[in-house]
Amino acid sequence: MVRQSSKVIWIGIALSLVACSASTGTTTGPAPAIDNAQSSARAACHSGSAIAAGERLRISSTVAPITSLVANIAGDHADIAGLVPEGTNSHTFEPAPSVAAVLAKTDVLFVNGLLLEEPTKELAGKNRSNGAVLCELGTASLSVADYIYDFSFPIEGGKPNPHLWTNPPLARQYAEIVRDVLVRIDPAHAGAYRSNATVFIARINKLDAAMVTATATVPANQRKLLTYHDAYAYFARNYGWTVIGAMQPSNFNEPTAKEIAGLITQVRKTGVPAIFGSEVFPSPVLEQIGAETNVKYVDVLRDDDLPGKPGDPNHSFLGLMQFDYITMVDALGGDASALKALDISDVSIDTAKYPQ
Repeated sequence: MVRQSSKVIWIGIALSLVACSASTGTTTGPAPAIDNAQSSARAACHSGSAIAAGERLRISSTVAPITSLVANIAGDHADIAGLVPEGTNSHTFEPAPSVAAVLAKTDVLFVNGLLLEEPTKELAGKNRSNGAVLCELGTASLSVADYIYDFSFPIEGGKPNPHLWTNPPLARQYAEIVRDVLVRIDPAHAGAYRSNATVFIARINKLDAAMVTATATVPANQRKLLTYHDAYAYFARNYGWTVIGAMQPSNFNEPTAKEIAGLITQVRKTGVPAIFGSEVFPSPVLEQIGAETNVKYVDVLRDDDLPGKPGDPNHSFLGLMQFDYITMVDALGGDASALKALDISDVSIDTAKYPQ
């Protein structure tokens, strides 16, 4: 399958439930801004100094997919605390005052960036210990020219779509950055971090290849995503899918009756074979749309809430991606055999703390 170009087109659509003619529906941003944010984020990730010999590395992270990714590379050489509870809307999450005590003791805080966790970053700015590193993995992985703005993340709002981790090539960049940060901050365990990252990145590459194979089995006119939350824009751009809409508007309020009626019309026109809701955030409206349009409603997708519970074999970044992709491919008429055959086990035992 030929993948789409990485060029992005920017748009801002007033209604959050309007279809895009391409998989992202976008235009190129102003050239002078390209790479400035990315370069600054990368420099921040490589700031700070190494921990003292014999000290144990203390890591904090935000959403669960990032916590899992970090845990796979850190192994048992660090204490890792997730800060954003699973099942929480990460866009609106406000950390409790008790998080300040965790941040005061952390050596490195991994966040997604792209304006996803601003309250947590603000709290970290006030409570991080001297020399602690704040690393924005998403901002460091993507140039401004490749940001996606769409119906849920209009350019007028100034916040790009932040869900880079649902696209394996970008998740691979997250892993590479985490590896490099840990090697520099904790050189005593550099060999283990490099070794864990090599195995983990290899599994991301196999996930990527399996998604290419699975996509080829989905009829081209059925590679369409209508979801509760707009979490798959970068995934869609990479694999040649089309995101036709998302139920959750850009202001995270409930959609209006007019928007719902427009989406029903859109579903009928596009002939999308399935619409996808969230297991974490049930949507009676999407269920109603499915019933009124006679389209299959699949209500189990999740974008930053890992399957199962901490300690379960599938409670991981790889488990999350495999689950979502199998769900999408099966529902849209494809063969997910390549995805089902993947090894999604953790590279090392995940002892991170995941708030529930």
